[in-house]
Amino acid sequence: MVAEKETLSLNKCPDKMPKRTKLLAQQPLPMHQPHSLVSEGFTVKAMMKNSVVRGPPTAGAFKERPTKPTAFRKCYERGDFPIALEHDSKGNKIAWKVEIEKLDYHHYLPLFFDGLCEMTFPYEFFARQGIHDMLEHGGNKILPVIPQLIIPIKNALNLRNRQVICVTLKVLQHLVVSAEMVGEALVPYYRQILPILNIFKNMNLNSGDGIDYSQQKRENIGDLIQETLEAFERYGGEDAFINIKYMVPTYESCLLN
Repeated sequence: MVAEKETLSLNKCPDKMPKRTKLLAQQPLPMHQPHSLVSEGFTVKAMMKNSVVRGPPTAGAFKERPTKPTAFRKCYERGDFPIALEHDSKGNKIAWKVEIEKLDYHHYLPLFFDGLCEMTFPYEFFARQGIHDMLEHGGNKILPVIPQLIIPIKNALNLRNRQVICVTLKVLQHLVVSAEMVGEALVPYYRQILPILNIFKNMNLNSGDGIDYSQQKRENIGDLIQETLEAFERYGGEDAFINIKYMVPTYESCLLN
């Protein structure tokens, strides 16, 4: 009787009935895969079966270098330059407190060239506009100062900053035509100036059928480098092309062809 009562109660409450479980086929255990070992190239570990050779690090040829405090900023904050900012309807310009022709170019021109590394206002504006003003009115005073300008030019190019390189190239183009014999005086210093130009020479934007507006603004590095090298060849004399070709092997002459 007790067994019959239990069966009746189970029939009335099907939730209390024990559920049947299906027997699943036993799945194979996962195989232990050997851990891949990352190693450097040309080592004993690189010859092992489970080793993955790490590729070489990037050279960083196009990587921007950090800027350092310049002597131009120090002199400007100290008030050593006879300049002031003048607002005009055409924009900002430098108001010189002294005639530019009476300036000591041996002292001031290298300091202004040192300011090519600056990228913040007003230092970058005063340095770049001051250089163009002094080159425009310098005349015969520019040629003796050329050796003192090489290190500031080299430091500005070595920053590998696109904006600084474009401004420096425009300054070099103005420097070459600023006075007689300046282009020939720069030839011995091509080894300090041209290596960076060789790195960025082919840095052009492949825009397809689009419009590259940096060409209109003269901010395309590849085009500016080509213009600068051609200016060096035109005003550098007979030995200019040989020295340019030695440092920039892909350069083609604009005079011989």
